[in-house]
Amino acid sequence: MTLMERYFDRMVELIASIRTTQHDRIEEAAERVADSIAGGGVLHVFGSGHSHMIAEDAFNRAGGLACVNAMLEDSLMELNVGRATLLERLPGYAEVLLTGYDLKPGETIVVVSNSGINAVPVEVAEACKKKGLHVVAITSMRHSTTTASRSPSAKKLYEIADIVLDNGGEPGDALLEYDGSGRKTGPSSTIGGILLIQALIVSVIDKLVARGIEPPVLVSANRDGGDRHNEALLARYRSRIRYS
Repeated sequence: MTLMERYFDRMVELIASIRTTQHDRIEEAAERVADSIAGGGVLHVFGSGHSHMIAEDAFNRAGGLACVNAMLEDSLMELNVGRATLLERLPGYAEVLLTGYDLKPGETIVVVSNSGINAVPVEVAEACKKKGLHVVAITSMRHSTTTASRSPSAKKLYEIADIVLDNGGEPGDALLEYDGSGRKTGPSSTIGGILLIQALIVSVIDKLVARGIEPPVLVSANRDGGDRHNEALLARYRSRIRYS
């Protein structure tokens, strides 16, 4: 069997495992987000390094919610190679970043970190909890529970979060040994993380519909009338969402 075939098999297994093991936690988190949206709130999503892709995937997306505030920081993205890794380990940096966002009690923030050990995601979670937000973590429990925290508080993301969504990944993220040396390829955290965030969003939409509330769902901008539909929705949340 080729590495590619093995990778496909592992992804199928991962998706099935997430569906089974994380179902109830997704539903619980979705209830909290639906409560907030019903009251005029927004959903915040933060991730550093490659985890920023999970936040970006939830933002301004056809079929997604218009009320998602993706906390995308150039300094923490992989376009800032090398320095992004150093910055996400920097104590106190989260406090500076959070000054740029409107975070209200009762809202939910999803903090994404595969390892869950670095200072910035841990401190984002800690600060948001102090502000009265519900904190949902997307992380790898197998990685986080076997690795030391790098936060001054000595805590890990899963220890702070109100609800933990486990992406099912292995320590080190990559899954497949490829040459007998013990080295691995085939990371899983992005696929697992995006599956979790999108499952959360569709569950939120389901719960809003069940309450008789029309969910603020975006459509493709590449369909006739898409821009007009989306602009009307985004205008509701423009004061709460940082677009640049």
